[in-house]
Formats: sequence, structure tokens, C-alpha cells
Amino acid sequence: MSRNTARFVAFVVIAAVASGVFVYALKPGVDAARLSAALSFAAMGVLVQVMSHRVSNGSYGSIAFIPYLASAVVTTSWVSVAGVTVATAIVEAYRRRGVLKATFNAAQFSLAVSLSLLVYVAAGGRPLLEDRSLNIAPYGALVLTFFLSNALLVSAVISTVDKTPMLAVLHRNSAGSIIYDILASPVAYVFGWVYAVYGAGWTAALAFPLLAIRQIYKTNSDLERTHHELLQLMVKAIEARDPYTSGHSQRVANYSKIIAQRLGLQNRELQRITDAALLHDVGKIHEIYAPILRKPGKLTPEEWRIMQTHPAKSAELVQTVSSLKDLLGSIRHHHENWDGTGYPDQIAGHEIPLGARIITLADTIDAMTTDRPYRQAMSADEVRSEIVRLRSVQYDPTICDTILQGSFLAALIQGPIRSATPSFNPRIIPRRVSESKARNVAQA
Repeated sequence: MSRNTARFVAFVVIAAVASGVFVYALKPGVDAARLSAALSFAAMGVLVQVMSHRVSNGSYGSIAFIPYLASAVVTTSWVSVAGVTVATAIVEAYRRRGVLKATFNAAQFSLAVSLSLLVYVAAGGRPLLEDRSLNIAPYGALVLTFFLSNALLVSAVISTVDKTPMLAVLHRNSAGSIIYDILASPVAYVFGWVYAVYGAGWTAALAFPLLAIRQIYKTNSDLERTHHELLQLMVKAIEARDPYTSGHSQRVANYSKIIAQRLGLQNRELQRITDAALLHDVGKIHEIYAPILRKPGKLTPEEWRIMQTHPAKSAELVQTVSSLKDLLGSIRHHHENWDGTGYPDQIAGHEIPLGARIITLADTIDAMTTDRPYRQAMSADEVRSEIVRLRSVQYDPTICDTILQGSFLAALIQGPIRSATPSFNPRIIPRRVSESKARNVAQA
């Protein structure tokens, strides 16, 4: 790990210790009832973490927050923080994590629980061992603090490791699970209340529903991972025929996602546009394109007409998957132009789906910023000039204005120039679309 990552982990450890001291000051010392509750929920936390499932990014999906939050509201004491910290350390040792990773995971859980407890008390929350009345508002504040702290800490450390924007990491990690976390959070309060009223035996009996919730998490994670892997497989199958554009679809998807975020689109719509961008050229897997994609020379007018059918072919192929039917418009119309001169349907302006308008621009940006055998990649200034020149001609003017503000475009395309040089002589883009460099590289 980098020095910045190590420093951040050290900061989290110091913050965890400091917040733990504040929690200890709320109620120094320990009694048998609180210690027993903390140990019971810590043991349950170890069990569910050991049974947690691995998700696509190599981390683990877990519902350990349920016994941990239950422990917090039952004791409202430092012993819960200690129990969570020790439980996490045990699990990290079981998984044989590195020292730095294990330290961070234990510290971030400890910090999240400590902060949650402090907020709970500040909001008027009482330990369920002393007061079994319903503390809805304080518990809501505790849950919000816990999830927000956990999400921010994990996203921040991943950001330092991957050198990616923290907000992008936060969205990637939280978008698919936050709704399940929110829905499951009342279960933690129920666990705590049952423990306070009936004792550890009945709480253990409630572990069966807890395992059912875990299975829902796992099933949802498996479905999302399978969905993503199938999309990636389809795209790789296409690009195997056309190494000239290897990696193009993934880059266009990434650009589309960033542009959609810049436009302020919400999670659901943003993800669907990203998926459409990933699949925008999937129709090229059709046999009629194979000889054209591998042709080393200039395309004939007839071959160019065939290539212009690929958006419709892509939409037809995607249409066979019922869960992807809402992507059809974005895929079919990603080569339409704002002025109506595109293909396959020559629609114009706002008739073109928003997703297609975003993909059109992302497609062109990738083409312009990628080295090709017949030309060098354009600079950020050249890309900006082309976008300005084709604003309201090929591209949606509102989207253009949004990405041209400040240094956003330069940041979008920064980094080492990507090479698209294949192992054979590529085709030459036909003069049919030679109105501008941007149109040349984006229309095929």
C-alpha cells in the first residue's frame, strides 16, 4: 500500500481511539449485564462475518452491522465498542488479512460504532437494558451515523489505494447495497429489544431470520455480479473480432457514466446508461460484420451501408434479454446526430434518447483520444475545439456546455494515451464521413 494509505489508516486508528475514550467517559467501568450483552452480540458478529460472501471487488458482503448495532443500543457503553473491535480483529485473523488491512477494518468498525453511540446519546437515546421504550429518532440518528461513517471510511481508503475519486468509489460501493442496509437496520433494534426483554436465548433463536437476510444479500450480490460478468463476456466476444477497437466499449461506458454523473442523473438512470454504453456495439458480433471489421483497406459504399446497420443490430440482440429492454433506445440511436443527419433513423434533437446523446459524445471522445495507426490521438484542446465546432450539429448543446465547463473535459480524458494499434493493418475510415475529424473517428 502507498504511504498515503498508511497515513490514512493511522488517522483512522487515532480517531477510533479518541472516540472510544469519549464513549468510555459516558459510563466508565462495566457491569455484568452489559459485558454479557456485548460478548453475546460480538460472538454473533463473528459468526455472520465468517459466513459472509465475497463480492466482485474482492471485499466481503456482510450483515455484521445487525448484531453490532443491537449491541450498541442494548448497552450504550464502551464494552460494545470493544466487543465490535475484538470481533472484527478475530475475523481478520481468520481470513489472514495483512496487518494494515486488518488494522483498518477493526479501527473503522470501532470508529463507526463509537460515533454512532455518541450521536445516539446526544439525540436522547437510552440503553435498552435500562429503558425499553421505543427510541425511534435516536436510533435513526445512530443508523445514519453508522452507515455514513462506514461508507465514507471504506471509500476513502479505497480511493487512496486505487487513486480514484472518492465520490466515484462511494457510489460504486454503496449504490447496490444501501437500500438493503436501510431495510435491514430495524432488525438490529428488534434484536436488541428482544435481548433486553427475554434474554440471550430468544435472541439466538432470531438468528435464523438473520441468516435469511444474509441469503438475500448474497443472492442479490450474485445476481448483480453475474449480470455484469455476462455483459463483459458479450463485449469481449465482439472485440475479439475487432482488436482495432479493443477496450473501446469499456472506455465508452466509463466516459458515459462520468458524463451522466456530471449531468446530475440519479443512480438507476446512471447505471442503465452505463450498461447501454457497454453494449452499444454488441451487434457487431453478427456474422455480416466479420469480414468488414477485419478488412485492411478502405470500405466500399456497400460495406459502409452495412456498418451503419450495427446500432439496429445491437438493439435487436439486446432486445432478447427482457431485463435490458429499457436500454434499446440508447443503443439503437447512439449514432443519431442532433441535427438529424445520423443513422439509422435520422431522428433529431430531443427525439434522441438522453442515454444515446451521452453515448454519442462518449463514443467520440474515446475515438478522438485514442492513438490509431492512421493518426495520433488528439490533445485535450483539440478535443474541446471539435466538440465546440460540432455543438448543436452532432451533439446535444446542453451536454456539450456541461462538460466544457471549467477543467472537467481535461480531467475526463487525462492520463496516458491509449493505443488501439492492432496486429494487422486497420481499415481506413471512408471519406463518406469526412466532415470533421470527430465525425471520421466516431461514426463507425
